[in-house]
Amino acid sequence: MAGSASLAALNARIVACELCPRLRAHCAQVARVRRRAYADCEYWGRPVPSFGDARARVLALGLAPGAHGSNRTGRMFTGDGSGDFFYPVLHAAGFASQPRATSLDDGMQLTGLWVSAVAHCAPPGNKPSPEELRNCSHWLDEEMRLLKNLRVVVCLGRIAFDGLLNHAARTGKFPARTGFTFAHGAEYELPDGLIRGFQARAKAGRILMKSRHA
Repeated sequence: MAGSASLAALNARIVACELCPRLRAHCAQVARVRRRAYADCEYWGRPVPSFGDARARVLALGLAPGAHGSNRTGRMFTGDGSGDFFYPVLHAAGFASQPRATSLDDGMQLTGLWVSAVAHCAPPGNKPSPEELRNCSHWLDEEMRLLKNLRVVVCLGRIAFDGLLNHAARTGKFPARTGFTFAHGAEYELPDGLIRGFQARAKAGRILMKSRHA
């Protein structure tokens, strides 16, 4: 499938990215030192690619990989507490083949959903700098262009919400960000009529199940 091949090529470029020296050094350091609980694990330690179904109608957009979660396993929302919450919700909503995500080879498959983040490297303190977010922003632009069936974006947190608005402004979907206020459970329709922006954390289960039928 052409779209799948294009997204796979994009993911390969993400994994090879070296644009942010601070983030690359941090990810490599975490992979070398390791947390005691994962002392016997081989850490991924590179930019974490996106994951899911190339025909997705829904995009779940997070902040960044976790230092000992995705930076260890190499897959978004996998191997830490964020995944322990995230994938059972996806499974209940019909997007994920199983409720538990532990590693790249755990058999997880997504249907109708693509999972990404506004930063693809684990940042110190879970806080990428504005420059680092800008360095990563073109990956989201390319993903949104390649996800031809996309209709809904679920933003998991304020930085992801701002990243989606910045993408929409950058790509001409609207001229200004006015009228879009961050709030849990907020729903907006962008002017192009194709993408609805949702924001959620605690209420992600309800919103994800709603967006399944958008």
